[in-house]
Amino acid sequence: MSLRTPMLRATAARRAGQSVNLRTQVVRRRFASSGPEVNPPPPPRSSSVPYLLAGVGLAAAGAAYLFYGTDGTPRDTAKELKSSARGVAAAAEGKLGLRHSQQDYQKVYDAIAEKLEQEGYDDGSLAPVLVRLAWHSSGTYNKEDNTGGSNYATMRFKPEAEHGANNGLNIARDHMQKIKDAFPWISYGDLWTLGGVVAVQESGGPTVPWRPGRIDGFEHHVTPDGRLPDAAQAQDHLRFIFYRMGFNDQEIVALSGAHALGRCHTDRSGFEGPWTFSPVTFSNQYFTLLQDEPWQWRKWKGPAQYEDKKTKSLMMLPTDMALVKDKSFKKFVDIYAKDEDAFFKDFSKAFAKLLELGVPTSQFAGDAWKMGSE
Repeated sequence: MSLRTPMLRATAARRAGQSVNLRTQVVRRRFASSGPEVNPPPPPRSSSVPYLLAGVGLAAAGAAYLFYGTDGTPRDTAKELKSSARGVAAAAEGKLGLRHSQQDYQKVYDAIAEKLEQEGYDDGSLAPVLVRLAWHSSGTYNKEDNTGGSNYATMRFKPEAEHGANNGLNIARDHMQKIKDAFPWISYGDLWTLGGVVAVQESGGPTVPWRPGRIDGFEHHVTPDGRLPDAAQAQDHLRFIFYRMGFNDQEIVALSGAHALGRCHTDRSGFEGPWTFSPVTFSNQYFTLLQDEPWQWRKWKGPAQYEDKKTKSLMMLPTDMALVKDKSFKKFVDIYAKDEDAFFKDFSKAFAKLLELGVPTSQFAGDAWKMGSE
């Protein structure tokens, strides 16, 4: 059961003309089970078999390097061998049933959920920035060369942490480090993506299937800057970014619906303001506002963005407006504006797909789990 009484959806403004006190909105909790243990000890490993198999994998990988050669330095080669060994170990754990149980990960879920509400931070919730962390740590994937994605949690390293699109995510990473300290056995990739699931679900959004299996990589796995969306661009840019990851137009629009949560900051992206009147509630309000409200260019000294004509308190980015200017995108905007259930269903599938980009299927133990309890 939820740890707190959830805010009724009726309190979230559905129309731009309604007056809503953003600062008093609270996260609508629906899925978290009973409270987490305080600094729970990591469950003991049931066997050393995965590490024996990892040694076999390391030897095999080493032989391949010796036979085929490598363009990297000896240090790079050693790190790549370690990565291969970790991947083999993760696969072995999954296949042999030696991985931590769903109940263990549920404790991590509950610990994250318990700390979502943060008085004094933005609109009172860390949910939006945790969704962004999960999104940005996964959205670097390139299907052409199978690089990037959530597998290596490469935003831990300075080069990727300093990518312009990741400004401000140190807040989320620092917060999640406290959870990591309490559960040191979980990988950063699993922790950050699970955090995204918690944030969506505990803010009133759909259940997002999730499963563990990501491993922590090394700095040489960092992807080049420019793989995440540039909010100042239009539909061609959106397709270039998302098609590279393997998404279609419908999935692009569904994932854009995550802008129901959160706001932009001038000291991060340069843009300013929330997309919706209830930025800590996951709903289809982003689409209804995008479709129904009149929007105009904001006159200010910052980058080009839109504002709603009625209250001038909301904003949309050029990439947001591209969704209603492009015929293929707009048909899905219309569907999601009218049918929140359809949006939730499609978002759940697309977000679960996003969170698994770049992770070899051999590292997953089986089908995805539904975390949290009604």
